Amino acid sequence: MIILDGKATSAQIKAEIAEEVQQLKAAGERVPHLAAVLVGEDGASLTYVGSKVKACEQVGFRSTLVQLPVDISEEALLAELDKLNANADIDGYIVQLPLPQHINTEKILLAVDPRKDVDGFHPANFGRMALDMEAFIPATPFGIVELLKRYKVPTAGRHVVVVGRSHIVGRPISILLSQKGEAGNATVTLTHSHTPDLAHFTREADIVVMALGQPEFLKGDMVKEGVAVIDVGITRLKDENAPKGYRIVGDVAYEEVAPKAAYITPVPGGVGPMTIAMLLKNTLLARKWHSGS
Repeated sequence: MIILDGKATSAQIKAEIAEEVQQLKAAGERVPHLAAVLVGEDGASLTYVGSKVKACEQVGFRSTLVQLPVDISEEALLAELDKLNANADIDGYIVQLPLPQHINTEKILLAVDPRKDVDGFHPANFGRMALDMEAFIPATPFGIVELLKRYKVPTAGRHVVVVGRSHIVGRPISILLSQKGEAGNATVTLTHSHTPDLAHFTREADIVVMALGQPEFLKGDMVKEGVAVIDVGITRLKDENAPKGYRIVGDVAYEEVAPKAAYITPVPGGVGPMTIAMLLKNTLLARKWHSGS
């Protein structure tokens, strides 16, 4: 069994990005600049944004945090996005989700300039990705593809079963793995909570991508020997025996599935760290595209 170590791989990617940033500095060019929009003071969102700002510092990016009150109007938030869209000094930006209930999330995400949409959530980027054109790929699917490439997990001609159909993970990864090229050329089945006898599909799969959001859903009897398992889920479960009173688990019952797997991502330390690394990679790409290089 080979563990797909997202923590080590993301550190390697950050080092590669930092090297490119040093080259930009040496040439007297502007370094990439990522902005983050945070509405309110949700604890989890603050943590996520904080980790992204810290990652920017690690690789030498500039970063800007636009922190706005939780009761900001939709119109005022749209005005803030207009400023970011018009600011030539900012290469890309993210709007941290979830937004307060009085704000239409879809309307906000549509207001992001697709050329600065380093989260890859805008329909223009999703459509370009689906057509195999140059685009910002959502960071989590981008990270999964990068892990598969770097660990040389065979995908061509393999049967991939994706469990979960979200626009952020399940649907895009199903498209990416079916496309031509490295970490592609797979036959992909997209399943979800309404798929009858879901275990029938996962048992046939050469590769399973779990993005359902249900802790420890995939059991040992639901996979075959030699499977590759990508676990996107992350849930905090109460555990009085754990030092912190909880434990972090994925969508995969790791102890059951790992002995049968040829490749598997751990939780934590698998797909999660890759997501931030690929957000940085998208920001570097934005910088290159904006400069025409």
